[in-house]
Amino acid sequence: MKRALALGLLIAILGSLHAEAQTSQGATSDTAERVKRKKAPSVAEQLEAMRQAIEAQQKQILELGQQVQSRDQRIQALEQRLDQNQATATQAQARADSAATQAAAEQQTVAALKSDVADLRTSNANVAVGLQEAQKAAKEQVESPIAIRFKGITITPGGFLAGESVYRNRALGADINTPFNSVNMPGAGQNAVSEFFGSGRQSRITMLAEGKAGDFKMSGYYEADFLSAGVTSNNNESNSYTLRQRQVWGQVADNEWSLTGGQMWSLVTETRHGLDNRTEAVPLTIDPQYTVGFSWARQYGIRLVRNFGNRFWLGASVENPQTTFAARNNAANFALGSAGNGSGLYNSAITACSTSTIAGTGGTLTNASTTCTNAANYSFNAMPDFIFKAAAEPGFGHYEIFGILSRFRDRVYPCEEPGLSSNCNGTSSALGAYNYAVTVGGAGANARVTFFKQLDFGLHGLLGEGMGRYGSGGLPDSTVHADGTLAPLRDYQGLATLEWHTKRMDLYLNGGEEYVRRRWQFDPNNPINPFTPVGYGSPYFGVSGCYLETAPNVITGTSGFAFGSLSKCSADTQSLIEGTVGIWIRAHSGPHGRLQFGPQYSYIARNAWVGTNGSGFSAPHGIEGMFFTSFRYYLP
Repeated sequence: MKRALALGLLIAILGSLHAEAQTSQGATSDTAERVKRKKAPSVAEQLEAMRQAIEAQQKQILELGQQVQSRDQRIQALEQRLDQNQATATQAQARADSAATQAAAEQQTVAALKSDVADLRTSNANVAVGLQEAQKAAKEQVESPIAIRFKGITITPGGFLAGESVYRNRALGADINTPFNSVNMPGAGQNAVSEFFGSGRQSRITMLAEGKAGDFKMSGYYEADFLSAGVTSNNNESNSYTLRQRQVWGQVADNEWSLTGGQMWSLVTETRHGLDNRTEAVPLTIDPQYTVGFSWARQYGIRLVRNFGNRFWLGASVENPQTTFAARNNAANFALGSAGNGSGLYNSAITACSTSTIAGTGGTLTNASTTCTNAANYSFNAMPDFIFKAAAEPGFGHYEIFGILSRFRDRVYPCEEPGLSSNCNGTSSALGAYNYAVTVGGAGANARVTFFKQLDFGLHGLLGEGMGRYGSGGLPDSTVHADGTLAPLRDYQGLATLEWHTKRMDLYLNGGEEYVRRRWQFDPNNPINPFTPVGYGSPYFGVSGCYLETAPNVITGTSGFAFGSLSKCSADTQSLIEGTVGIWIRAHSGPHGRLQFGPQYSYIARNAWVGTNGSGFSAPHGIEGMFFTSFRYYLP
């Protein structure tokens, strides 16, 4: 590169000298021509002129040579300087490459150090956060533990402590639990007095235990309150009421299937999510009997549920059966159960007793007979109840349809009325007794939709035969034909609910009805009157005394604590109607629990079937107004 540059400069200099020489020759030639034209010079003159010209050219050539030599020296010096600069640049490049390599290595080291520092900072932050969370969790566990860990099981206690009261403008002799089907007819002496009761018996304790076994989640749940009465229970001084089992069940489940067994809410009961236990859509009432029209039961059951993507559910359950019945004027030609057997851990207590006597001579009592009522009746059931339900949540509400299949059975004694069969030999006996069974069923639906994220509107309905016991009203499932065979009663239950939820308040309104159809006939084998009406709701049942108050019966030995029983008031319930409005106010809600209180007002109408009043027909009805209050502390 340097040699090529020097050669180029030399060529350029020589070219310049050649051009000057040509120019000088041209100028000389022009001068000679002019002299020649002027005067022809002599040969000596011409030679002298040529010598002088040659000397001048040599002088110029010498000067040019000196210039070229000077330029060559400068070029050589420049080449030397260029070589030195090139060597310096090469050394600098080498040092730069070495520095870059070292810088890259150092940069990698710095990047690694930065990464290590970042990881260390993150680790320290995580450790700090974990330490804070652990300290917080430890503090919460000490101050307000949400759950207890025991051998891999999470145990969560819960429940609430309640102080509640009820005021009724017509006395029922009941705690805050309302016996809807016992609302008094107009002539009852209790209707002339009101009643007030304060109670803490709805206080509830719960415990949920949860654990994992492979892919399965196992759960157990226990729930109890004090809304029960033993034989010796009273509220005179110690308020010695017994602990009541509400729910006791176990469950095994995965993402699709769940199997639950024990005492639980019946599958009939509406739920708020799928068919999941502990999501029951129970009315918000203070009254633990809830509200007329609400279909439910808490009983033994085995339940299997299939979940289809949290959008659709199918469930089936086998549940404990029971037959409730009501009948008037029937002969003692049937039996479907008995009082409880105390040795079998059933309630064998006797409640109300009545005595009928005939006054003899000298004021003595003769032919006295006493009839007592069992505290609890147990039907002897042929098979369990089968319940099937489907639920859907398409994204705008919760919807359910369900069906119930049950079977009632009694034992019939045809010779209890000898005229019924020619094989009875005219005497009452157990001759020819046989079992009679009838299959019944019902179908229902539930719908619940939320508007504006705060307003819940719900509708519920159940229609069928023998479904009375699944309603809050406690209407009967069946009556009895004149021949002693069971006659299931057709009924329906309906409820509409409206609930407004805010952060501090729940407002609720309920309107419900339960209806049971009459079923009766004349007993042609009655030896006294073949036109005696039997069954349920006959228009020939006497109701003339439903409006007449009677004096207490002192013969029973309960003077002072027994109002007179209505005479000639065979009023069978046709329907129960209730309207309820209430509000819950949450005064405090936090990690240490929740305080809430609220009032509730309910109005009930009990409408009886039309009966005879001696001069015509009438349909007596009773009414009741109730005001509840509640103050509760819920465990966190």
